[in-house]
Parts: sequence; C-alpha cells; structure tokens
Amino acid sequence: MELPGLGRHCSERACRRLDFLPLKCDACGEAFCKDHIRYDDHKCSSAYKKNVQVPVCPLCNAPVPVQKGEIPDIVVEAHMDKDCKYNPAQQKQRIFTNKCLKPGCKRKEMMKLVCEQCSGNFCIKHRHPLDHDCKGSSHPISKA
Repeated sequence: MELPGLGRHCSERACRRLDFLPLKCDACGEAFCKDHIRYDDHKCSSAYKKNVQVPVCPLCNAPVPVQKGEIPDIVVEAHMDKDCKYNPAQQKQRIFTNKCLKPGCKRKEMMKLVCEQCSGNFCIKHRHPLDHDCKGSSHPISKA
C-alpha cells in the first residue's frame, strides 16, 4: 500500500530519496534527507546567512572578525602581523605566587589562604591556626 501524502523527497538533485522524516534547512528552507542536511552537503546558496564562524587568533585567543567574502586564514594572518596583543613574556608569569608565612616553609600556593585570626597567608599544610602557631588570638580554635 502506497501512502503518497507521507514524507518528502530530498531536494538534492542527485539523491531525491523519499524521506519520512525530512529535515528542513534553516538557511534555504528546502527539505533534505539526513545525508544532505549540512550546508556543504547540498551546496546551500544561503549558507552565508546562517553559517557564521568567527576564527580565534592562536596566539592571543582573541576573536578575529571576518567580513563576507574574506578568507579567514588571511584575515587571522593579518591580525597576527598587525593587531595581535600576544606577549611572550606573559607566558612566563608565575602561577604559584602566594608564599607561606610559616617560618621554614618554602611552599607557594596558587590562591591566597588567609588565616581568619592573624590574617597571614599560608600554604594548605599550614592554613589552620594550630598548624602555624597563630599569634592572632589568645586561644586557638580546635585542631581539625
């Protein structure tokens, strides 16, 4: 039994497959099968309206705007030559800059771990008042 009202044929001329769950292209509005729904697969003439991609500079990680008709590789290369804010010295910045104030400890942490009683900066091992001989309060809180 044939059901002529169900499904649609793929709009790709080389395919024309009858698809019972056709997909509609959001750029050109034509119906396609699952094999031809991508803009490149059916050579969509309206893809420029929807297929907007913004390349990112590989050095400074900044988005580089590309105008219609421009080749992204050339635009990114021009950005790298002229406008790029990449600073090689920035890569050398240290992450672990918060030195522990406990005498004899040489550890450094990425984040500050400030004692609530003495307001000193300590490493994870010495962050509790009893672990760094805290002088901020007359009696330390219990050791964890």
